[in-house]
Amino acid sequence: MKIKKCYPGKQGVEAVDFLPFSNIKPDNVTDYGSLFDYEYDCQMQEKAMQLFHSVFLPVFYSLTFVLGVAANGLMITVLLRRRHFLRISEIYLLHLALADLMLLFTFPFDVADAVTGWMFGKFLCKFTGLMKNMNHLSGSFLLACIGFDRYLAIVHAICSIQIRQPKTVLRICIILWAVCLVFSVPNLFFLTVIRNETNSTWLFCDYNANNWLLTNRVLNHLCFFLSLSVMAYCYTAVVATLYKSQKNKTKQGAIRLALLITLVFCLCWLPYNITSLMKTLVDVQLIINISCNYHASLTSALEVTKCLGIFHCCLNPFLYAFVGVRFRNELIKLFCELGCRRVCLPLMSMRNNHHSSISDGEITTNTY
Repeated sequence: MKIKKCYPGKQGVEAVDFLPFSNIKPDNVTDYGSLFDYEYDCQMQEKAMQLFHSVFLPVFYSLTFVLGVAANGLMITVLLRRRHFLRISEIYLLHLALADLMLLFTFPFDVADAVTGWMFGKFLCKFTGLMKNMNHLSGSFLLACIGFDRYLAIVHAICSIQIRQPKTVLRICIILWAVCLVFSVPNLFFLTVIRNETNSTWLFCDYNANNWLLTNRVLNHLCFFLSLSVMAYCYTAVVATLYKSQKNKTKQGAIRLALLITLVFCLCWLPYNITSLMKTLVDVQLIINISCNYHASLTSALEVTKCLGIFHCCLNPFLYAFVGVRFRNELIKLFCELGCRRVCLPLMSMRNNHHSSISDGEITTNTY
């Protein structure tokens, strides 16, 4: 006999089966008092997750949506104003901002889903799932491409001149989007609207095939850790090369930016991917005999770390663009043309007061 416990998942309630006495509590506790205390702890964690989904997630998604759309929208606007003169890294940045906007535009649906359940039908369920998966894959690939481009620009500066051409980068981006689309298309077939077993009026958007759910998760693991490996190798080689150079300002600015990029990317997405990998190991039964409390803690950690990873889409414009003096000057010019003097004048004053740091930014931007 099995006991079915329900835990709120990302888009609904996730039902999990546990053996009542052999696996439901740690250290093979046999007294009923300890068992009931343990079940009470699990129920308290379940209530805490319900509060997390109904209160925190709508607020978090709403704030992230506003900040992310504003930051990425400004970056796209500035880059498109000089689209015929974009540098190699800026072309990748443009596609990265578009990928982040794809994810951000799914947030209003997630807010409504957390509050009232899914009420947008099967088409939007499949479409939003497709965009989320494409963002996850394309984001990792584009970050790896940016790292590899900077590796070519510094470690192999001379021999990579023919390779690092705008037309070549555009072809790479088109191929990248095509690959991400091919990997994400199966979501259109396996995502559907499901009715909650314990509450027939509550609907949620989820996969109806557990095999594809695991396959898709493993695919995301491979893409993330492969991209992370490429970034780690490329930036390590960049740092080693710059330490051997004689241009101190170039060395300091580029090393600082490279380490910041890698560190923030790891801090935002590594916790989620490690937690997701643990969830995969549990689902394929490589980790067995887990307790109710362990599964509840794993589900909670998965949701919290995912929020941290999602917030990374707001940080990209600041990390990759706002640190560059060229982008900052274009942004100031845009604000002045729009008549936003209250924003324009402080930025111009900051630029004049910190001329030396801006010079470092110019060298860093020109290097890449």
